[in-house]
Amino acid sequence: MTDTRRVAVVQAAAIPFDAAASTGKAVKLLAEAAQGGARVVVFPEAFIGGYPKGSTFGSPVGIRTEQGRDQYRRYAEGAVGVDGPEIAQLCDAAREHGVFVVIGIIERLGNTLFCTAVMIDPSSGVAGLHRKLMPTGAERLIWGFGDGSTLDTVDSPAGRIGTVICWENYMPLLRQAMYAKGVELYCVPTADDRPTWAATMMHVAIEGRTHVLSACQFITKDAFPADHPFDAEPPHGDTVMRGGSMIVAPSGEILAGPVFDEETILYADIDQGDKTRSHLDFDAVGHYSRPDVFELRVDTRPQRSVVFD
Repeated sequence: MTDTRRVAVVQAAAIPFDAAASTGKAVKLLAEAAQGGARVVVFPEAFIGGYPKGSTFGSPVGIRTEQGRDQYRRYAEGAVGVDGPEIAQLCDAAREHGVFVVIGIIERLGNTLFCTAVMIDPSSGVAGLHRKLMPTGAERLIWGFGDGSTLDTVDSPAGRIGTVICWENYMPLLRQAMYAKGVELYCVPTADDRPTWAATMMHVAIEGRTHVLSACQFITKDAFPADHPFDAEPPHGDTVMRGGSMIVAPSGEILAGPVFDEETILYADIDQGDKTRSHLDFDAVGHYSRPDVFELRVDTRPQRSVVFD
């Protein structure tokens, strides 16, 4: 007996630093995916706000340039609040089309930016969010660090959803925490467009016995403002990110993708019974674990720098 749900992964270019335009494009793509029968739609990392690949923000070691500060100002002004009009517009679109949405944003919280994934339920709006725990490399200059309070998993029409962003997927303990939270649709907004990324997604699917939905942008230089500096040349010339989005089954079987060098929407019809069947011989947080030898403790308290009593 099968009970399938259609899911979709969007591979498309954001409109960098223009939150309103990126939101408008996301709404159109969401509608297209819904027309294709999707009940869950996953967008790439930083789809609203933009991923400034190749930029250094004028910040070599020990130096900050005025031009770099101007670049950061434009980037910060393109970020959004979770309670802002852009997310409200996405909530309205999700409700209209009856689709659960996972989307990467650059979140502005006070005077700090976070790389965040927002989970939107069609009936209740924002159901959860995840702030990237460990920005990678130079991302640490422009993004703050998330904490354990946003390791959310939430119900969706196709199963329980959790989100892990880009290279967080190379953090074994974070993966283990998500498996323990019962994730069934493991959603991965990413900026990693390397061919090797597929192996990581297949490993996660097999290890967690979970469906994995990985979404990356396909974006070229001409999508950025004309004065946007590429301080390091992208490895693929005018193509800044090549995509490589994909959907993987709990068995490690690739159900859709990876697709490179074009905008597209990938679809797969998934049956959560496949997850149950796959646990016959492996459960990373159950019968295949050894709590007498290994134990993971997760601090889920919000970490605040100032507490007013």
